[in-house]
Order: sequence, then structure tokens, then C-alpha cells
Amino acid sequence: MLRNLLWATSKHDLYLMQNYSVMHWSSLLKRGKEVINVAMPVLPTLKYPGSFSRSLSRVQVSTMAVKDDLIVAGGFHGELICKYLNKPGVSFATKIATDETAITNSVDISYSSSGAMRVMTANNDALIRVFDAKSFACVDNFSFPWSVNVSISYLYCMWKYGHIWGWLKWCWLKMVKLDFNGQRWDTSVSPDGKLLAVLGDSTECLLADAQSGKEINKLKGHLDYSFASAWHPNGQIVATGNQDTTCRLWDIRIPSKSLAVLKGRMGAIRAIRFSSDGRYLAIAEPADFVHIFDSQTDYGSGQEIDVFGEIGGISFSPDAEALFVGISDRTYGSVLEYNRRHHNRYLEAIF
Repeated sequence: MLRNLLWATSKHDLYLMQNYSVMHWSSLLKRGKEVINVAMPVLPTLKYPGSFSRSLSRVQVSTMAVKDDLIVAGGFHGELICKYLNKPGVSFATKIATDETAITNSVDISYSSSGAMRVMTANNDALIRVFDAKSFACVDNFSFPWSVNVSISYLYCMWKYGHIWGWLKWCWLKMVKLDFNGQRWDTSVSPDGKLLAVLGDSTECLLADAQSGKEINKLKGHLDYSFASAWHPNGQIVATGNQDTTCRLWDIRIPSKSLAVLKGRMGAIRAIRFSSDGRYLAIAEPADFVHIFDSQTDYGSGQEIDVFGEIGGISFSPDAEALFVGISDRTYGSVLEYNRRHHNRYLEAIF
């Protein structure tokens, strides 16, 4: 099971998969609302010249993303569904890959250098596809020699609006083709858009140039294959999750050894998230355990969350005040919300 089925767009708004429905959960109203029902026929309500929209039915969602009033979901048989949250109905639906094994591994919403919104998909048919989010026409695709899990390249831009944490905006860059001996890989880009962390069916993780794909360094230490990666907002630390039940932290300025080794309880590390302020790192196992570490103690202290069931995703709220954990079990499916605890300290007045 893939692990990107939970997205927090604010501290009070959460989007998640529940059986065959994409749901919106409001923590203020304490109730959920169905956004898309993929068990029934999904009929696109809008027609776009140049797009190849079609009806779909009984889609098993494998991954999703939500940003700027657009929700995008991918399916286990190459489906793609797009819906604007401020418009009725589904805007676009199609099967972008016809091969039976061409699962949509990841979807993402980003912006081109001109400011146009883009939808990018990565599939097991070794293709990255880029769609214009206004017309939903496929405007570009990139061929790879291996199945792609996550391979979307961004430039990190920090926009400050007087908020103490700031806000994140990601800008789309042209994809670069990486060829690392034909194996399956996962990639994530550094916040400044210059480096890629490339990992997959190897004990080694690679740092590569985001423009040329040229290998810069190897990160050695894991004992098995890797599944997930995430960059600290400062762009100097990258975290990698592995089948060996550990998450390793690497300082890219000293890539010869890992900065820290964070151990899970039982399973592989399948999801990694940094809070937007960089204070906390959350890692999730396939089931039962989520671990949170504090960067201000050099990740030496943390908290273990023991849940029951398969974990469908983890997500910090944009203001870093809440962590959401999705439980994807059909019987015990739920969303758990954990709020950040603040310890206020006051200077003693001496007279």
C-alpha cells in the first residue's frame, strides 16, 4: 500500500481516503463530507479541447495530493482524477496508462515558471506526465528506463506574509532524466532545487545534480532497499527511510556518514515528513507506529505513537501546530490528530 493518502491543508481541514471515497474532514465541525465517490462511475462534468477525459468506475486510489483548491487522485490501474474544490463535479478523469501494472505511484500539484498550475504524475510504465491544470491537456512527458515512484522536481521559494513560520510555495522546473542502472528509485529534491536524493532498490542513496542528473555523492549506511525521503526546510539535511527499519539523517555537507540513525519499532519506514518550521520530523511504519523526533535535541528525544492498523499517511498542518495520522484499516479506519504542546517560559523579575 502506498502512503500518500492524507493531506492537511490547514489545522482544521483534512483530505483523506475512506474506502472508495475521498473525504474532507473538518476538525472544527467534527464531521466529514464526501468529495469524490470513486466506487460509482466518475463522470467528468467539463469538456476541455485537447484533453482525453473519460468516465471511470470503481477506482482504487493509490495516491493523492491537494493544493490550492485542486485535489488530484491516482489509481492502481493508471487512473487520474482531478477536481476543483470550489466547483461542482469532477473536472477531469482519464486512464493515463493502459498497462495493467502501470499504477499511478505519485501525483503532485505545482507551478510552472510562468505561474501556470501543473499536475504531474509518475507511473510504473516509466513515464512522467505533465498536465496543464486549466485545460488538462498533457503538455509534456518524460521517459525513464525504470518504473517511477516519485520523481517530481521543484524549486523551493519562501514567501513571507508576516507569519512567524512563513509559507511555502513550490515552483515547477523541467524534469531531468536520471539513469541509475535501470532500477526502481524514489527521488526528492532539495529546497533550493539544486540536489536530488535518489533512492530505491539499493542499499545506497545517491545525491545527484537536479539539472543534469549527474551523481555527486553516495550516502552509504542502510542495509536494505529504501522507500521514502524528505528534506529539512534548511536544505542541508535529508532524511531517508528504509526496509531495515531505520530512518537516517544526512548532512549533505558531510555525506561520508549519516548524522543520526533513528530506529523504528518493527517495520520499514514508509513515510517521512518534516514540519514546515523544521522543528519536528515524523516517520511512519507500514502499520501501528509513528515516531516524532525533535531537531532541537539533535533528534535525540522524541515521542512514539502506538496506533492500531495500517497507516495510510501522515501530514503536519501548514502552521506546524498539528500532526495528523491516517489509519486505513477498513474496520478501524480513522484519523488521529495530535496538537503541538507549548511550554511558555517567563523571565523572573528581580527587584
